[in-house]
Amino acid sequence: MTIDNDALVKEMTTWRRDLHAHPELGFEEERTSALVAKKLREFGLDEVVEGVGGTGVVGTLRRGSGNRAIALRADMDALRITEQGDRAYRSQSPGVMHACGHDGHTAMLLGAAKTLAEEGGFDGTVRFIFQPAEEWGKGALAMLDDGLMQRFPFDEIYGIHNMPGLPIGHFETRPGPIMSAEDNFEIVLKGVGGHAARPHAGNEVLVAACALVTNLQTIVSRRLSPADIGVVSVTELITDGTRNALPGLARILGDARSFRPQVSAEIEKQMRIIAEGTAITHNVTAEVNYTREFVPLVNDAMLVDEAFAAAGDIFTAEAVAVAAEPMTGSEDFARFLTHVPGCFVFLGNGVDSAPLHNPIYDFNDAGLIQGANFHVGIIRRRLSAR
Repeated sequence: MTIDNDALVKEMTTWRRDLHAHPELGFEEERTSALVAKKLREFGLDEVVEGVGGTGVVGTLRRGSGNRAIALRADMDALRITEQGDRAYRSQSPGVMHACGHDGHTAMLLGAAKTLAEEGGFDGTVRFIFQPAEEWGKGALAMLDDGLMQRFPFDEIYGIHNMPGLPIGHFETRPGPIMSAEDNFEIVLKGVGGHAARPHAGNEVLVAACALVTNLQTIVSRRLSPADIGVVSVTELITDGTRNALPGLARILGDARSFRPQVSAEIEKQMRIIAEGTAITHNVTAEVNYTREFVPLVNDAMLVDEAFAAAGDIFTAEAVAVAAEPMTGSEDFARFLTHVPGCFVFLGNGVDSAPLHNPIYDFNDAGLIQGANFHVGIIRRRLSAR
């Protein structure tokens, strides 16, 4: 049986816009998960399990006698952003929106599930993984901790993310590191606050904090090898001062990006050295809290070749390219790649698309069928029924 392509596009668009209108934050995707599970059961999958890792859903589809299993993954959560614009399907949840295209990722994977369930064309098992809480960097771990690999084993995994600025109908990926690790840090400076007219009477922390923000910039420029990619960004500076009171406490928060564990370790080491030295200079104390939220996303080289081959059957030759350089954004998909090989790919969301995590961003529905077709194509290539 061959699926009606035009009808599928309309269905995926309807699903996507419904999801866009009803966004849910990480581990709160109750409505989204229920819709996904309902659709998977309607498609006739062999097994649909809800509540994996909290609000995750795993669907299983088997055909033929093959003993290999391939996983396809989509993320479902939204962001704490207030949507701007007047589109008919804008967010109905105040302060929450799908500003990263997870509504589109979910819809295209549903489209692939429907196609594969109706048409088959493969020999083995497909796992459809609908993951919660990607934005927090916690959803993949939650599913893995809930026994994902033991309960729903698979040999390799593929994922898709839309890419603003890349034209619709274009496809990119690359072997090896493609997205970075993300570390979070908080540096707490403590001193003695006091009256703004008498700075000499205490040990206020704001000048120390400002110096530390500047000093942290030397980690990448002077303390890492120029051959390594690293980013250290201070994103918040919070004090307990007011207009005429010098602060006695300051919190500096931010994140760091890298592609190798050794670089992440060196960033943390140098941050602690700089924080301690700056604190001593200003006669205050410093405490550094450093956590690792996302690991680097490293594509398997052989499976990248397979992804390019599958894309070649869907996209024009000039629209398939090796990504020019790794991205310093991070992706929870990387956690799965610490267990099995896989490949993460980018699909164009349009040259005029607003950036990800922007209040006017919207997933381009023209990319839905391309994403669904890639999912289907990689399954038929890797689980060939020949």
